[in-house]
Formats: sequence, structure tokens, C-alpha cells
Amino acid sequence: MSYYPNLIIDALRTVIHPEKGKDIVTLGMVEDDIRIEGKKVSFSLLFDRATDPMVKPIRRAVVHALKKHVGEDIDVEDSIYVKVKKREVKEPEPVLPGVKNIIAVASGKGGVGKSTVTSNLAVALAQKGYKVGLLDADIFGPSVPKMFDTEESRPMLEKVGNRDMIVPIEKYGVKMLSIGYFVDPDDALVWRGAMATGALKQLISDGLWGELDYLLLDMPPGTSDIHLTLVQTLAVTGAVIVSTPQDVALADAVKGISMFQGEQINVPVLGLVENMAWFTPAELPENKYYIFGKDGCKNLAESMNVPLLAQIPIVQSIREGGDAGAPSALNEDSVTGIAFAELADKVVEAIDNRNASLPETKIVEVTRK
Repeated sequence: MSYYPNLIIDALRTVIHPEKGKDIVTLGMVEDDIRIEGKKVSFSLLFDRATDPMVKPIRRAVVHALKKHVGEDIDVEDSIYVKVKKREVKEPEPVLPGVKNIIAVASGKGGVGKSTVTSNLAVALAQKGYKVGLLDADIFGPSVPKMFDTEESRPMLEKVGNRDMIVPIEKYGVKMLSIGYFVDPDDALVWRGAMATGALKQLISDGLWGELDYLLLDMPPGTSDIHLTLVQTLAVTGAVIVSTPQDVALADAVKGISMFQGEQINVPVLGLVENMAWFTPAELPENKYYIFGKDGCKNLAESMNVPLLAQIPIVQSIREGGDAGAPSALNEDSVTGIAFAELADKVVEAIDNRNASLPETKIVEVTRK
């Protein structure tokens, strides 16, 4: 008597999985590797794991079914192999599917004007017609509410399906969320690391950001768990590093660049912004005084092979605008308004170049040994 695959399959359809109540063929437990050589038949059975307690009883049931429905002389006892099913690895769904580009604005140290640059960049992008969001990720020292004069604002909740989503505060065309909207501005935030990262994750995942061209992340200074949490939660498109021209700030800026470009993080650095590049008094608009040194970021950018996106001067109106909650980028005809508009153009260009030349960003998977 000669055997053929369909005869074998029909016999295996009579073997019912004791726990699942269906036959092993329907359950996809029979591998498509049936081989017939005379009376010898071999094939593989697929299980979810090698230690499955059903391996032996099902194997015995298979032998019995084949001898009963195919023939007593079938040689199969030693040629039924057990394999573990390959698990399908699903790509994780993006946390913010409506956000096209996520830009981390960071600095190696505090006091270099990172939040000022981030706020003005957000406004400048919005004035160019882009849909912009701003996440204040500086959990311990949130400044976005002050810079947009929204300290008294409290985000509303909106029901989306079964979830309560946080509706960002919106001003000057920028959607904003900050831990500062949920605490008293005079209270010091004394949180352990896990509490801070948990609060940040909630602002990200529960924020009703909607469709955005750019989401700017105002990062805390330095390198910390907050930075790690962000790149593990969001697929950051690229990073902008802010520094002043002085050596002590540049040394820390190098650390910031190295963190993003490191093997574990691997987030493209879009470029450097030199803040407080020079001082020009209002009464002497042609004069430039290099208080913190000249071209420090420009030279660093060249040495590290990253673009210099802008040199922003020290102008009293920038400080006044930040304190008053009216970013100076709103005045598009002013010296600072023009500088931030040019920075916005450079960032858009850098993002476009990055997206054209590099693969789509993914969430960073960091394992600790």
C-alpha cells in the first residue's frame, strides 16, 4: 500500500486537542513538512513551548490515529518531531500616531536658555503655519507656563473611548502640556525618579495632542533618567542642542551630543544652537560684544560634524518677553523675531534632510545589565 499526504492529514484531523477541543490540523499544529518514503512517514508537530504537558499524549494519539486510519504497518513512531511555534513579533503601535516629528531640545547644563529657545522655536514654527506641540519635560523645573503666561491655566479632561485624555493648553498656535499646570508654582517638586518619570509618561500618553507636524520636547538640563524615559517612550526624530559660547557650557554640550549619538540611544543630532552669542545694545545696533566668547558653538559644530542651526544674540526683549509670557518670536520684524524665524527654517530643513536620508525612528530599547 502506498501513502500520500492527504491521507495522513485526514487521519490527523481525527486527533482532538484535549484542552482546546479542536483537531490538531485546524489548530495549525501540523507542520507542512510531511515526507513519505515507502511505509516510513515523518513530519513535525508544533507546540507553543517545548515543555507543553500535551506533547506526549498528543504524540501517542497521533501514532494511534495513523495506525488506525492509514495502516498498522505504517512506520511513524520515531519520526514525529516536536517543534516550538515561532512567535510573531508585533511592532509596537506608536504612542502618538498623529505626530509626524518629535524634536528633543536639550542642553548639557542649566542656564543656557534652552527653554527660551524651545518656546520661541515653537512659536516661530506655528507662525509659519505648522501644527506645533510643546511638552515641558523639565519635571523638576517647569518653565513653559511662565513663558506663555498660562500659569493659572488648568487642562481639561476629555473622554475618548474609555480613557480620560488631557486636553493641552493652547496659546499662540502652540499646544502645551507641563507638570507646572498641575502643581502650585510656588511649591518645590521633591519627587523620586520613578515618580517623575511616571508623571512624564502620563503627560505623553494621556495627552490629547491630535495631529501635529512638530512636537518639541523641552528637556531637563544634563543627562538623566528623564532623557532615558523619553527615548524609551517616544521615537524621537532628532535632537537640538542649545549652548552658550563659553567653554564650560560647551564641555557639557559635548556630553549632550554624545548621549544622543551613543550606541544605546542613537538619536540623530539635528544641530547646535548658540544662545547668547553676543550682546548688542539698543543704542548701538551695529556693535557686537562677545560676553561669553566668540563662535564657541560654531567651532564645536565644525569639530563634531553637526550643523550650526543659529546664533541667537543677547537682547533685552528676549528676557522681557519670557517674563511677560509673550515670546519675542511673536514680533517677526524684530532682530530676535527674525533670528528665531531663521532657526525655525533651519530646523525644518534639518528634519527634512534627516527623514530623507535615515530610516524611520523607533523607540529605543535599553537593557541594563
